[in-house]
Amino acid sequence: MEVKKSPKADLEKKKGIFLQIGLIVTLGLIWMAFEWTSNPDKGSAFETAKAQEVEEEIIPITERAKPKPPPPPPPPAMSTELNIVEDDVEIEDEFIAEDVEADQDTEVEMIEMDEEEEEEEEQIYVVAETMPTFKGGNLNDFRNWVQKRLRYPTIAQENGIQGTVYLMFVVDQSGRVAKCEIQRGVDPLIDKEAKRVVMKSPKWTPGEQRGKKVKVKFSLPVKFRLE
Repeated sequence: MEVKKSPKADLEKKKGIFLQIGLIVTLGLIWMAFEWTSNPDKGSAFETAKAQEVEEEIIPITERAKPKPPPPPPPPAMSTELNIVEDDVEIEDEFIAEDVEADQDTEVEMIEMDEEEEEEEEQIYVVAETMPTFKGGNLNDFRNWVQKRLRYPTIAQENGIQGTVYLMFVVDQSGRVAKCEIQRGVDPLIDKEAKRVVMKSPKWTPGEQRGKKVKVKFSLPVKFRLE
């Protein structure tokens, strides 16, 4: 069957016109979209302006008031009541002063200080202006004197005990060795022997401080060696 088509109904001839109309409409919509502007919210602008107008409130710094101390207690009431004591009451521990007359024959008891207490109060020097001397020599001469007079304890020799004993002694105002102590020992027998020889020391020439004889303290090492 032959298809019949009216030339007026043929849309292919108007295709270009429709295309141009579509492009124009599209461009118009795009241009309107770019030109479109939105009005700002009036409420938000008002709140912003209001927030700017509000000034920051300054809170003053206040100090906490210190509690007041409690008032002092009232003074005790003075009693005006008098206690009357009878004359017959006996008072114990009464002090009786005796009248003592002194004459030429009256003896007065004098309290003397112990010499040892006086010596303890005196100062002991480590270094004096004039140091004590041993037979015109020094401390090394005294150490040699001690070493030559030592008697090595037999029990210490048998047990192989040896070492150095450190002593501290004091030369007093008269030049004698008044005190000797063990600072660091080795064995009781050896320590005792070293102390014995030091205390047997002859007199020294005493030391002086400002022209006055004084006590001076020395430290002395004594060696015990097995040959």
